[in-house]
Amino acid sequence: MLRAPLLAAARSTRMRSLVEAVPATRAVVRRFVAGAQTPDAVRVARELAAGGRRVTLDHLGEDTTDRGQAETTVKAYATLLRALDERGLAEGADVSVKLSAVGQNLPADGERVALENARVICTEAAAVGATVTLDMEDHTTTDSTLGILRELRADFPWAGAVLQAYLRRTETDCAELSGPGSRVRLCKGAYAEPASVAFQEKSEVDKSYVRCLRVLMSGSGYPMVASHDPRMVAIAEHLVGQLGRSPADHEFQMLYGIRPDEQRRIAADGHTMRVYVPYGDEWYGYFMRRLAERPANLAFFLRALATRS
Repeated sequence: MLRAPLLAAARSTRMRSLVEAVPATRAVVRRFVAGAQTPDAVRVARELAAGGRRVTLDHLGEDTTDRGQAETTVKAYATLLRALDERGLAEGADVSVKLSAVGQNLPADGERVALENARVICTEAAAVGATVTLDMEDHTTTDSTLGILRELRADFPWAGAVLQAYLRRTETDCAELSGPGSRVRLCKGAYAEPASVAFQEKSEVDKSYVRCLRVLMSGSGYPMVASHDPRMVAIAEHLVGQLGRSPADHEFQMLYGIRPDEQRRIAADGHTMRVYVPYGDEWYGYFMRRLAERPANLAFFLRALATRS
């Protein structure tokens, strides 16, 4: 019942100001966000690597309409990748890029700018043995994002995509992206979408996730199972065994700060376990979507506010 208001709040400038003004907020955010600076992201990547987990790092920011800010985001990723390389953490690491943060929404030639900037990030990643995954945002950007992905994959065939199971189109997109070399992170979706394009009931989203998962697991690509739902994880593990997949041709993904014990369990069972780690000052929209996803996250936040403010 609270999901829709929280997702609306994620795009509210006024609500952002109110939340950021609460002294306890920053302390709570640290559960889900590594920190504001590159060294914070590197520190968490090192900790996760020591525990047998891989990492995908997201420099937070979205809806950029300023070309200079888009270029700043590209430089931030380049700095991050070099810092990871200097510490021996880049090989096998991934960076997750929102195209709206690197120019996709610029009024004149946003798609071209985003493609150019994504190429720069991919080039930096390739130089240090890392990969890049294009994050998916609300449904209005899906065609543009997949179009840019196709362009990128001509030079960087390992460039990954994110598909969201709550969109009605996603099963078809999974079939199109399940070929050799294709890396696809399948998640449920975290934006407020109309019924015309997205399933609204949890049961419908779950069924769609399983259908999409079967398509990806039956294909010849590299499925990335992004879910904290125990049932979805169990179904994915069953499909891995049923279809004879090896630990090298799939992985599980979870968000930093959520179900760390399960993350360790999956890694201990021999699967690749990757943790999605956001960092940076622009944490507000990401944080509100995390609260909207799980009542437990919201309860945690409210308890912290009650005890710290």
